[in-house]
Amino acid sequence: MSRRDQIQMSDEEVLAFLDEEKVLVAATNGKDGFPHLMPLWYIVRDGTVWAWTFGKSQKVKNLERDPKATIQVEAGEQYQELRGVMLKCEVKVHTDIETILPMGLELLSRYGAGPVAGFDDSARAMVQKQAEKRVALEFVETGRATWDHRKLGSGVY
Repeated sequence: MSRRDQIQMSDEEVLAFLDEEKVLVAATNGKDGFPHLMPLWYIVRDGTVWAWTFGKSQKVKNLERDPKATIQVEAGEQYQELRGVMLKCEVKVHTDIETILPMGLELLSRYGAGPVAGFDDSARAMVQKQAEKRVALEFVETGRATWDHRKLGSGVY
């Protein structure tokens, strides 16, 4: 078994890792040929990563030109602690409020306000106002690489 095989994450480990971490970095193809890297908050729905961003953002302009993106979530500081997931994706940009608003509420729930059912009217109104300027990004996975150096045990590199 290769070291690469030893450190791969299973599907279940990937989902647990994505649930544990909070920020992904999305790389889109910039018009100048350079990757455009930006951090995003995200949620996972039925195994698919979703995020939202301003509809007029550079990453949306890039995705309108070329819907391919690579996203990465990583953790760890020492070599023997490094973990990560890199997903190659085709990105669907959703502009309809019926998709964007529930996503915004899920983000609010994940990143600060607790369960969706507990939102008061002012929180819902705040998300509604934001949703009108946003798009939902659905990252449809086409390939992946994962690593969890903790599986090496010895910490030897």
